[in-house]
Amino acid sequence: MGKRREKETTRRQFLRLGDGKKKDVVVVVFLRGAADGLNLVVPHAEPRYYELRPTLAVPRPDDTSADDSERGIALDDRFSFHPLLSPLLPSFRAGELAVVHAVGSDDQTRSHFEAQDRMEHAGRTEGSESSGWLARYLRQSGRKSGLSSAAIGTQLPESLRGAPAVSVLQTLDDYRLGKERDPELERALRALYAPAPAPGDALAPGDALASAGVDALGTLARLEALGVAGEGHRAAYRDDNFARGLREVARLIHADVGLEAASVDLGDWDTHFVQANLFPSNVSTLAHGLAAFREDLGDTMQRVTVVVMTEFGRRAYENSSLGTDHGRAGVMFLMGGAVHGGRVITDWPGLAEDQLEQPGDLAVTIDYRDVLAELVERRLGADSSTIFPGHEATDRGVFRK
Repeated sequence: MGKRREKETTRRQFLRLGDGKKKDVVVVVFLRGAADGLNLVVPHAEPRYYELRPTLAVPRPDDTSADDSERGIALDDRFSFHPLLSPLLPSFRAGELAVVHAVGSDDQTRSHFEAQDRMEHAGRTEGSESSGWLARYLRQSGRKSGLSSAAIGTQLPESLRGAPAVSVLQTLDDYRLGKERDPELERALRALYAPAPAPGDALAPGDALASAGVDALGTLARLEALGVAGEGHRAAYRDDNFARGLREVARLIHADVGLEAASVDLGDWDTHFVQANLFPSNVSTLAHGLAAFREDLGDTMQRVTVVVMTEFGRRAYENSSLGTDHGRAGVMFLMGGAVHGGRVITDWPGLAEDQLEQPGDLAVTIDYRDVLAELVERRLGADSSTIFPGHEATDRGVFRK
């Protein structure tokens, strides 16, 4: 009887990991390969856009010579969505989706590796601050459980490098001790790790392993108790890697395992050649994945913010291979219940020859760290100055006050 009571007490301690006030969750979607912001969110009021892209330009919303399926979808009198972004229109019109245009970093290399690394580390930093920006945020709030942050895929992104606890996984069904549950193994591990330090206690030299073990076992117990492996969804996701990744993030949020940050990648945006054949598929994948995620979360979206970003945009003019080369400014999308959406937020630089950044790129007028700093301060309750050291952020009004 005593052993049963002890076992049940231990199990309740495990399940308590996700209790308490629910924190906001940030989900970072990185469009790797440099997505073409000028064709995702089209500056249809700029005649110069159509001169620079005679074959790749998205037709104006009022262009009657083009089919309905080809025309841009007007967001205001200056900008329009690529037609395949239509699944995101309900969120935009509901004020839960905002676009930030002409946004980027101060990286001048136009190198995928350099630009991604700089953006995910939030600048060239040294020493302890060489970790990723998400990792620096997660470190501010102390000890974490095993699934407080998650990278969906096979590799740890640089944004989470240095996080106090992060899981890299493709599916939550893989988060287990073995192919089948082994109660004897679990019992032995509990005995090995007990007694572990209580949450909030300082870790003694030998406590780190015990703390990590209790966190892992507690997360497993919570997932089992909530039946995550068989949980249904409120939305129909497409059968592609991006949608499956977002579905796993939604499962973590529904399970209430203490998730605070997650990352999901969508690659293959490097459209140097025949962009018209490659770009639409990615746009559709992005739009349908985000729309399904939004539908799946329902009211929970009030405490979730999705940040869609890319390392840089594409050149303003199309090249001789009917594609676009590496450029500078691009777009970001912010989706969530706290987003001050339904707007294209920009300090538009223009596409005239003397307005372009040589050799022909849309100029960066908004630093991406302004957007992330506002997210960190207003939604995550953290000190942005320690997460983006040396950057004096400008408030862009992306989130509701």
